[in-house]
Amino acid sequence: MFMGEYSHSLDAKGRVIIPAKYREELGEKFVITKGMDGCLFVLPNEAFRALTDELKALPLSVKDSRKLVRHFSGAAADGELDKQGRVLLPAKLREHAGLDKDIVLVGVLDRIEIWSKERWESACDDSDMDMIEAHLAELGLSI
Repeated sequence: MFMGEYSHSLDAKGRVIIPAKYREELGEKFVITKGMDGCLFVLPNEAFRALTDELKALPLSVKDSRKLVRHFSGAAADGELDKQGRVLLPAKLREHAGLDKDIVLVGVLDRIEIWSKERWESACDDSDMDMIEAHLAELGLSI
């Protein structure tokens, strides 16, 4: 399980160090793709397979289903750590997430999210948590 938050910088070639704490669970090869809310998702191969199994089950006749499948699979790239524990983030994915220099890696259960520092700080606004908690309670989640 991925947890925690780490601040790093992209190097001039678009590489980022994956924290040692994440490397073992991530494995040597993994998938990087567009995430939600303007970040990237980094998923172990097994987690990406589970996601694609769910996407395959969506009805092809529904436009939003097709769009969601394209969002995750069309941009997906194989990731591999180099000897220094870095991974190259493809230019298209860096552009999607607005990644320039300062980035934040966040462990989110079965995946790692990569955010630009600015977007992460904006996403961390907890002012609407009461409303979110109430909505999730309506869906049957009790915390």
